[in-house]
Amino acid sequence: MSLIKSVSGIRGTIGGTAGHNLTPQDAVLYTAAFATWLKYTHNTPTVIVGRDARTTGEQLTMIVCNTLIMCGINVIQAGLTTTPTLALGVECSHAQGGIMLTASHNPAQWNALKLFNQKGEFLTAEEGKVVLNIAHKNDIIYAEWNMQGVNKQGIDFLQYHINQICALPLVDIEAIKNANFKIVVDGINSSGGIAVPAILKALGIRHIKEMNCEPTGHFAHNPEPLPQNLTSVCNEVTSAEYDLAIVVDPDVDRLCFICEDGSMFGEEYTLVAVAKYVLQHTSGNTVSNLSSSRALKDITISAGGQYYASAVGEAHVVQKMKEVNAVIGGEGNGGVIYPPLHYGRDALVGIALFLSALAKFGKPASFYRATLPQYHISKNKIELTPDIDIDIVLAGIKSQYAGHDTDITDGVKINFDAEWVHLRPSNTEPIIRIYAESATNATADYLAEKIIKDIKELIN
Repeated sequence: MSLIKSVSGIRGTIGGTAGHNLTPQDAVLYTAAFATWLKYTHNTPTVIVGRDARTTGEQLTMIVCNTLIMCGINVIQAGLTTTPTLALGVECSHAQGGIMLTASHNPAQWNALKLFNQKGEFLTAEEGKVVLNIAHKNDIIYAEWNMQGVNKQGIDFLQYHINQICALPLVDIEAIKNANFKIVVDGINSSGGIAVPAILKALGIRHIKEMNCEPTGHFAHNPEPLPQNLTSVCNEVTSAEYDLAIVVDPDVDRLCFICEDGSMFGEEYTLVAVAKYVLQHTSGNTVSNLSSSRALKDITISAGGQYYASAVGEAHVVQKMKEVNAVIGGEGNGGVIYPPLHYGRDALVGIALFLSALAKFGKPASFYRATLPQYHISKNKIELTPDIDIDIVLAGIKSQYAGHDTDITDGVKINFDAEWVHLRPSNTEPIIRIYAESATNATADYLAEKIIKDIKELIN
């Protein structure tokens, strides 16, 4: 397994050999490279370090924090937290950077370093290249004995995060209270088990059923919030007549809902539903990545705005949102980015805006889902092996479908009359992702299977 270095951070499985897995040497190397980059512009920077509940998180935290200190960086330890909370913490503390230790939706054997700049945003592609180049050249100088960094005290970042959300004009706490929702929370035995009940209580929710909310790091199911991983929580919703279930990934930047009848609201529709509510009150443009549902484009145009697509990855989405002054954006994996709070995927603000919309709608979640444009996405993947040349695969598919509208911004996206297929190498796993969208599940599955067959022929 090679380390994956991308706009989504430095990610790998724990153990094994340096340079091929995420080992202590790799953690030191990339932390020191990040510290060196920060010191190009600041004499004694401050960095906030947090983690999700993975069982390797505490050990990795000690390595990262001590490396920063020995590079002359001051450290604020946020402890067990969420990725969006850490991002806001960087901003409110006027720190120069942040490191969140989480592999997001990846299984428990994975961990990662997500790197933030002083804006509390993921490093841009340009910033990331500089850090990776420093690491590649091992161009690192540690601090002298009397120039070491120190541990500094921080504030209660989660409470700050919740306060900022509750103060947003579009978050209607009174309407949410009056709706008297009964909600199930699946915290996947990580940070969401603390953060999601906390935001719900702040919003006035009185009936909360907590599932998998002990932050042990021993995930109760596959941590990616997909339908096949959520059967238990679906059953819980219907057995006790709850209004909604909320499911997050281990670092709480992805969000999905389950309706009152146990049906999936659909992680693709998390952003669409929240965007519909925002666009009803704020005119403007929207952005999502190339692998996201065209439902966002439909509702944006209906609201009088313009829709734009970016490459996959939070940093790319944020860059495009700033370029077009988008009022909301995100990714179809359940990631909501709401600029009045901050430029980062944030499940907690997504929850607050969604519940505001649902409370004002006045009908069950499944009814709200029915008001949105109806599309179906088929999500598939092919494992990458060392003998697969991904560039040859992408070039072959592009050539094979040259007669259609294709977009090569990120992998290859083929646009047909009423559907599309997108294939691209993942930023977070050694796989090729193949997504297809159509008006029916059957057609979306057929399109995906056709492309997978084409890829396998090219590989062979």
